[in-house]
Amino acid sequence: MAYEKIKPPEEGEKIGYEEGKLIVPDNPIIPYIEGDGIGKDVVPAALMVLNATAEKIGKEIVWFRIYAGEDANKLYGNYLPDDTLNAIKEFRIALKGPLTTPVGGGFRSLNVTIRQILDLYANVRPVYYLKGVPSPVKKPENVNLVIFRENTEDVYAGIEWRMGSNEALKLIRFLRDELGVNIREDSGIGIKPISEFATKRLVRLAIRYAIQNGRKSVTLVHKGNIMKYTEGAFRDWGYEVAKQEFADYTITEDELWSKYDGRQPEGKIVIKDRIADNMFQQIQTRTAEYDVLALPNLNGDYMSDAAAAMVGGLGVAPGSNIGDGIGVFEPVHGSAPKYSGQNKVNPTAEILSGALMLEFLGWKEGSEIIKKAVEMTIQSGIVTYDIHRHIGGNLVGTKEFAMAVVENIQSL
Repeated sequence: MAYEKIKPPEEGEKIGYEEGKLIVPDNPIIPYIEGDGIGKDVVPAALMVLNATAEKIGKEIVWFRIYAGEDANKLYGNYLPDDTLNAIKEFRIALKGPLTTPVGGGFRSLNVTIRQILDLYANVRPVYYLKGVPSPVKKPENVNLVIFRENTEDVYAGIEWRMGSNEALKLIRFLRDELGVNIREDSGIGIKPISEFATKRLVRLAIRYAIQNGRKSVTLVHKGNIMKYTEGAFRDWGYEVAKQEFADYTITEDELWSKYDGRQPEGKIVIKDRIADNMFQQIQTRTAEYDVLALPNLNGDYMSDAAAAMVGGLGVAPGSNIGDGIGVFEPVHGSAPKYSGQNKVNPTAEILSGALMLEFLGWKEGSEIIKKAVEMTIQSGIVTYDIHRHIGGNLVGTKEFAMAVVENIQSL
């Protein structure tokens, strides 16, 4: 593929994709985006850790720098150039730092645009506790969730019109005249699409993950009591996927009690559902009962941040955006520009996003090594300012924290 302003490395090999599976060489070429703000600090720290991990397990990552955000605008005059999207399409996997969406026109959100253009339909966020991280809850060790958030539809589709615009007034009149729905004319109008196709492929991915990783349940989280034909349909379509495609592996919560007296059979995953507002308190009061969650886009955004707070906040929360044979891995937190270049912020979320990337590549041993090394570093009292202000210890910068993680990787 021809690129305008970047050149792929000559060494390394491309990741392939055949029959629904990634074909990963021992020296894959992987694009990365530093991003904006603290991306300049946390991404180099993560690369350091990922290089050490790859070496530990007998692999090598050949990095390919690509651009989005302010760096891209300086180089291309465009915040999200075709070079960047084409590189991710060609090489299939990318590590990404946080991006600041530019003020003014052009992009509603750079992150959302990347997800939609590349059809990264599942935002997958594992939420688990690292020993030593301060938490606002009594038993953060009970949190072990994997959140599958639909990534392309719902209100994030960006279908809306400003109050008083010709489009908004036209739609208001159509709804009134053709469908008998009265909406005030001083309203902004938005549309919330949730499709059978997008719902089923998300829930399918969540159930497959649960099967492959020995998880006990998949919970469909929705507001179907109010939005019956969007979020209620999300629930119904989720159950359909389980029944029609995974009948040998799943039972419903009703079946758990009617057929098995509440005792979960070996090798069966329980499919259940919860109303979204109730689920916010359920993950706190009955944490251990939940495992894999599948949610529409907006609910998933709220729920994943709320769950992250239970284990210490967004500074330790990794994330990924997954499609069929393609993935972009990024932390949940934002770009925090006021801390950029200060070698101050916690790189854990970016590092653990890299660990997620290794797991997606099939390098699960490397992923586990990173998680263990990060936890060892924090438990030894080597921490960045965000944790130090709560528990004290040996205060270090972003780079020094990564170096300590590398030392622990080498000692394992």
